[in-house]
Amino acid sequence: MIKDRNVDIKRNAEGKRIVVINDICFKGKRKINWEDVKRYLIGYVGDHYQITETADIIYLGNELPEEYTESESRKALMGATAKAKANAATAIPELIQIAINPKYEENTKSKHDKRAAKGWYRYDVKFALPVYEGETLVRYNIFNARLLVNHAENGKKYLYDILAIKKETSKPQQDVW
Repeated sequence: MIKDRNVDIKRNAEGKRIVVINDICFKGKRKINWEDVKRYLIGYVGDHYQITETADIIYLGNELPEEYTESESRKALMGATAKAKANAATAIPELIQIAINPKYEENTKSKHDKRAAKGWYRYDVKFALPVYEGETLVRYNIFNARLLVNHAENGKKYLYDILAIKKETSKPQQDVW
């Protein structure tokens, strides 16, 4: 079951949409409890959301929690990037809504013949996480990422993972909105 979420879609200084995650649910840079993240993601299974730019419907299937938390790419994450991926789980509906720049690629791995029979799509997203000193909000760290979506044999598109999470190196935002 998904808890109440404190997530907004805002526009940054360039007018591009960004998902602002106002509450950090998964704390700690050194040790994220990925089992908690997996349990959280299970609450989304069966839901679907629409990408505003393309009107594509993206489904959240049974494979998402496992792939999101157990993939090799996730295991390679450390520090702020791991924390960002864990907390991005709380904003999946909004991340899907703001996804832009779809890039298609054919499936090349036989292990994905059914789940990605019609290929893969990657969409760009941007999100912000608050940084606190004690109880005081001091800034937001901005992250770019890609949604990995498989186009399945049944014709539906399913969110498979969030990849390529990178913190923007420009000056962190004090008050973006």
